[in-house]
Amino acid sequence: MELRTLRYFVAVAEELHFGRAAARLHMSQPPLSRAIKQLEAGLGAVLLHRSATGVTLTPAGEALLEEARELLDRAERVRARVAAAAGPATLTIGILGDSSDTGVARLAAAYRRRHPGVEVRIRETDLTDPTCGLRAGLVDVALTRAPFDGTGLEVRELRADPVGAVLRADDPLARRAHLELADLVDRRWFRFPDGTDPLWQAYWSGGEPRQGPVVRGVQECLQAVLWNGTVGMTPLGHRPPGELAVVPVVDVPPSRVVVAWNRTDPNPLIGSFVRIAAAAYRA
Repeated sequence: MELRTLRYFVAVAEELHFGRAAARLHMSQPPLSRAIKQLEAGLGAVLLHRSATGVTLTPAGEALLEEARELLDRAERVRARVAAAAGPATLTIGILGDSSDTGVARLAAAYRRRHPGVEVRIRETDLTDPTCGLRAGLVDVALTRAPFDGTGLEVRELRADPVGAVLRADDPLARRAHLELADLVDRRWFRFPDGTDPLWQAYWSGGEPRQGPVVRGVQECLQAVLWNGTVGMTPLGHRPPGELAVVPVVDVPPSRVVVAWNRTDPNPLIGSFVRIAAAAYRA
C-alpha cells in the first residue's frame, strides 16, 4: 500500500462521496475510483458500499480508516523528525487579523501536542490579502477564508459559516429576522482597496460593485458601520459590539474557512498541519 493511495481512501471515507473527495484531492473521479478498487483488490476486502447518493464504510473500511490515519500521521511525524534533525523546524502560519475563530485554539493545542519541537510563527494580515502573505512567500501556510484566486495553491475547506449583514443597532433593517441582498441594494457598503483579489472583493460585496468607505481591517469595517451607517458582510459567528447587529442574509453562500499552501512547497510540516487542521475543525 502506498501512502498516496491511503490518502485517497481517507478522503473518500471522510467525504463519503467520490465526487467531493476528488475535488478535495484536486483530481478527477475516474482515477480515484480505480485507485480505491485496486486497494480493495490488494487487501481482498470490500471497503465501501457504493450507491447513487454516495458511499458508506464497511466494517473493513472502518478498520482501514483508523489504521490509515495513524499511518499517515506516523509518516508525517517521521518527515518532521528528519526535517528537525536537519535544522531548526519552523512553520510560519498566516492568519487574517482580528479573527475570533474558536477552531484556531483547538488547532493550536492539537499541533503543539503533535509537534512540540516545532517553532510556530504567526503572521497576521489585514483583509486586503486573503492568502495572508502566501503568494509573497511570507508564510508557509494560510488559515483564512475563501474565495480567492487559487492559481498555484492547494486549498482545503475546513468549515463553512453562514454570513449576515452588519448594521447599526438602530438601523430599521436590524430588526428583521433575515435579509436578502435586494434589501441592501441602495445602501452604501464598506469595500476593500483597488487591487484586492477580485473574487474576495466580490464575495464580501454581495457580488456587485458598491460605493462606500474603503477599509482594510475588521475594526475599520465595524467603525465604518458605526460612524457612517454603511453595511457589509460578516460571518454570523462574529459578535460585534452592542451598538451593532448582524442579520442573516439568506441568499449569500456561506463563508468557507480554508487552509491554503503553495502547491510546490517542499516543507514537510505543511502536510501534517493540514491534516491536524482538518481533524481539529471536525471536532
